[in-house]
Amino acid sequence: MNILSPFYRALSSVCTRQFGRRIRLSECGMCGAASDRKVQPGFGLLFDIDGVLVRGRTPIPAAKKAFQKLVNAQGQFVVPVVFVTNAGNVLRQTKADQLSHILGVSISQDQVMMSHSPLKMFKKYHEKFLPIVNLPKIEAVILFGEPIRWETNLQLITDILLTNGNLSSVHQNQKFPHLPLLACNMDLMWMAEAQSPRFGHGTFLVCLENIYKKITGKELKYEALMGKPSELTYHYAEYLIRQQAAQRGWRTPITSLYAIGDNLMTDIYGANMYNRYLEERTARKSSKAVAKVAAGNRSSATLPQEDDVDSAWESELAPPSATSCKSILVCTGVYNPHTEVPPDANQAIKETVFHGHRDFRFDPALVEPGHIVQDVDAAVELVFQQEKFLIQ
Repeated sequence: MNILSPFYRALSSVCTRQFGRRIRLSECGMCGAASDRKVQPGFGLLFDIDGVLVRGRTPIPAAKKAFQKLVNAQGQFVVPVVFVTNAGNVLRQTKADQLSHILGVSISQDQVMMSHSPLKMFKKYHEKFLPIVNLPKIEAVILFGEPIRWETNLQLITDILLTNGNLSSVHQNQKFPHLPLLACNMDLMWMAEAQSPRFGHGTFLVCLENIYKKITGKELKYEALMGKPSELTYHYAEYLIRQQAAQRGWRTPITSLYAIGDNLMTDIYGANMYNRYLEERTARKSSKAVAKVAAGNRSSATLPQEDDVDSAWESELAPPSATSCKSILVCTGVYNPHTEVPPDANQAIKETVFHGHRDFRFDPALVEPGHIVQDVDAAVELVFQQEKFLIQ
């Protein structure tokens, strides 16, 4: 059976209901002209969950205080907010319900982004067969998160890759490239109730990569890596921020994003990498504009056709309105302010152990947070100060 098709039919249904809700809100005066008379935000917030808002099932005290500042008297968010987690073990609605209970504010599933949420863009895999009991042949493998029984799952995935999806045949070590492999969540470690970080899905991937290479002599190849710090994840989060602003009737473009997290190698690395992409994109657009002005004397028929789409993801999601993504590191999770990256970049390269995924290179600039604050409440205060944003 095909396990992705029902999943994406459900997503489509959610989008339809969201559109209908948008119309009803506009009709009752909650959006549109009514919102134009109020100060509209030009920024959005991306919150990590584990280590920022909770540790395991235990809420971090500052979280509830922070979110009281983000809603108005009617309980509506005054800025667009998306929760970007590398977890993938529950439905978005379930996670939204959990967050609503913890934070004391109403959160919808449209504000929640799991590590696997960008799979919606991989349409060519929506009709493929994935690992499930009694399939005649497996066509692709998607890894959502660390399993409970690692040895069983490592064996099964290795069997699938080395038999080209036909589990009734023997291993074919020379079969390369292997079946498409997509992985969600690259966290080497994450913070729960324990005093020290726990193994994450990134650790499971390290095991799989090394087993595959030891058996075949070749590197395991990924069709895509999703979840922080992948650029793709931030493309999709920015898209959700824009969708949320549009639903509220806010017409001011969302030009700044603030990513709040506790992990240098995922939250900060990813936000800074996306910020670098946005800066380079803005620079390219500026150079194109200058070129067009310089060519102003030529007829429009002779002007080259400029393609505004910088990547395949922009063709799926529309170009971003954001021009920056600023990183804020909190000290309530994985990050330990007493043992992290040395201030000198040369020393950082020599002394820092890179906990990022194999396919991401260590760049000291990418693990340097824009700001370091004690907790999420201090982070929200900082953002409001930076944006000179006053709740009315």
